[in-house]
Amino acid sequence: MGDKNYDSDVAFIEALASLLKSNELTEIEVVREYGKDNVLNVRVARQLQVAASAPVQIAAPAAAAPVAAATPAPSAAASGDNAASDPSQHPGAVTSPMVGTAYLAPEPGAANFVSVGDKVSEGQTLLIVEAMKTMNQIPAPKSGKVTRILVDDGSPVEFGDPLVIVE
Repeated sequence: MGDKNYDSDVAFIEALASLLKSNELTEIEVVREYGKDNVLNVRVARQLQVAASAPVQIAAPAAAAPVAAATPAPSAAASGDNAASDPSQHPGAVTSPMVGTAYLAPEPGAANFVSVGDKVSEGQTLLIVEAMKTMNQIPAPKSGKVTRILVDDGSPVEFGDPLVIVE
């Protein structure tokens, strides 16, 4: 693929992201075929910010991505100790806004952004998720204490996967 296709692909992805935001969508997926063996698969997704006072709504964005997870959600919400067994149901769960690879440090050999027990402030970078060669910082949605880190450095993550618990 030449630079011309790369530039047009970047412009195309930026247009999809703009469309996603302007229409208040959570996800767009497109397959663009240039020829027999030249295909661009693009999935642009974002995580909606939900008020912490509505715990049932917090679980909804994570459960909406995979169809299979949407079915058990009502019974999972009914169990009181579900946050301990399923980190994605924890009210302090920070979930992945995209499919990619999670990195706990800004570069190999560097110190991690956060460790268990660290106090973080709202907006502080917790980790990064690499998607399509782009490093996306994942910020803390609120101030608090990091009680669990649920991913390993360099591990693949899916949209909605819990990454960190901030209480």
